Amino acid sequence: MKIALGADHRGYKLKEQLKQYLQHLGYTVIDTGPDTAERVDYPDYALAVAQLVAKGKASRGILICATGIGMSITANKLPRIRAALCTSVKMARRSREHNNANILCLGADLLNLEQARKMVRVWLTTDFARGRHNRRLRKISAIESALQRDKRNQD
Repeated sequence: MKIALGADHRGYKLKEQLKQYLQHLGYTVIDTGPDTAERVDYPDYALAVAQLVAKGKASRGILICATGIGMSITANKLPRIRAALCTSVKMARRSREHNNANILCLGADLLNLEQARKMVRVWLTTDFARGRHNRRLRKISAIESALQRDKRNQD
């Protein structure tokens, strides 16, 4: 499984640590950056990861900034992206089981490395439960399709 990974300067250190952890677990990592802890703008990295996931070039993505909020907001602007901001293992599990989240957003200022590793491991190994949740995801997809049609009609 290919995992796209991105962060801003506040999430850089955790990104680097999780990259090593993911590789240790046997995942292929596509690191979209940044390559240093110099100040950068989170939307650039959220977009890079979300595009890889939306186009199927990565199976899933992980985004890290100070709180995870900015990354989540930005990534969710793209069709076919379900970016979940998680602050606990339970949230990470449910984001996969109930929402089939394809991007995990983490807050580097809110988690220590061990918490982040547990969340990532659970998130990557939890399957979508399907069942009643399929109906809800179809509704989300219908909203995305309607918005895309409206946008095309405006252009």
